[in-house]
Amino acid sequence: MLQPLPLSTPNRNLVRLTIVRGITWTGFLAAIIFGVEILDFQLHVLPIISIIVAMGLFNVATWWRLGRPRAVTDTEYLLHWLVDIAGLSLLFYYTGGSTNPFITYLLVPLAIAASTLPWSYAWIIAFAATASYTFMMIFYEPVPQLVNRTVFSGIQLHTLGMWLNFILSGGLLTFFIFKMAHTLRRRDMTLSRTREAALRNEQILAVATQAAGTAHELGSPLSTMAVLLKEMRHEAQDQPALRDDIDLLRQQVDTCKQRLQALVASADRRRLEKPETLRADLWLEALIQRWLVLRPDVNHQLEVRGRRGQPFLAVDATLEQALINLLNNAADASPDTVVTSLDWNADEVIVDIRDQGPGVPMSIADQLGDTFVSTKSKGMGIGLFLTHATINRFGGGVSLYNHEEGGTLTEVKLPRVPSDEVRQTRAV
Repeated sequence: MLQPLPLSTPNRNLVRLTIVRGITWTGFLAAIIFGVEILDFQLHVLPIISIIVAMGLFNVATWWRLGRPRAVTDTEYLLHWLVDIAGLSLLFYYTGGSTNPFITYLLVPLAIAASTLPWSYAWIIAFAATASYTFMMIFYEPVPQLVNRTVFSGIQLHTLGMWLNFILSGGLLTFFIFKMAHTLRRRDMTLSRTREAALRNEQILAVATQAAGTAHELGSPLSTMAVLLKEMRHEAQDQPALRDDIDLLRQQVDTCKQRLQALVASADRRRLEKPETLRADLWLEALIQRWLVLRPDVNHQLEVRGRRGQPFLAVDATLEQALINLLNNAADASPDTVVTSLDWNADEVIVDIRDQGPGVPMSIADQLGDTFVSTKSKGMGIGLFLTHATINRFGGGVSLYNHEEGGTLTEVKLPRVPSDEVRQTRAV
């Protein structure tokens, strides 16, 4: 079995050179056959066909070599171009030398080499092509029909050949240079994304380090608050309304302590590396129930649209926190009406969160989640930033839209775990 092609620039250039070589020598073979059979050219057919067959076999060998795991070097790429110039020189020697209208095709390897090879190697190609052209100005097998014959409308065969050579050379140069420029643009885009990901990871690490320290620091104040609330409840035995408020505060404090404990526990890297596979609808329902305990002031509605099959997701504590961040943003915008809907298809699970708030300002819509930008007047944007980073880590994405009926629609897409993987996990 062939190994995959390494994604290095010389490898890609050699692939394109092989394609160009195949097109070029196929065209030369067709031109030779047409000249001999139709135009009665007097040529040494045996050496010419031998050269074309040899170059064809060399091209086949190049395809085989490209399937090997060893990367192509610039030196090897240079040798391929020198072999091409040698083959072209032999072919032109037997077909009119410098009088052959296709002789200027030697500019093609020169132009491509100057665009793809180091400076010194490009000069080697330039010297080889120039030496070949100079040699064939003196030594070559003449083909009188190339100069003396006229085809249609008074156009000489030599002029027609120059026109065909221009089309061939221009087409191949356009193909090669365009593909090379496309590769460079794609590489620059990949490097840009890598730099952005590295910067985001650094920011996440800084936030995570600060969060870990804050979690430990908050433990003591929360314990103090719990003790004071217990004493206050004991003193408010004859005030039911005040006692209910104190119970609510104690519930909120206990919830904060539980979340801090879960935060510390989830810091274990091994746990994060093995997300748990759960049914998406049951997981989302349980998540919303826990969230409503934190936000009893919110009027929330859950809609499950998909009815076919049972969607499964790979989840962990960080994904839960990411969804809670989005739910909190929606609740902050419009606590009276927040609607969450769940849908799925063969590949994705889609969670839509809609609020009735003022919407997303267009001036910052493209920046949300990429930097610390917030839609709140006093927000820092850390929640959205971490939410985007977490969901991207799971292979999903977050998009925010201004809904046509008002408010913001937050769309979360997560990859659906295939049913066969779920069965294998349960079997283990």
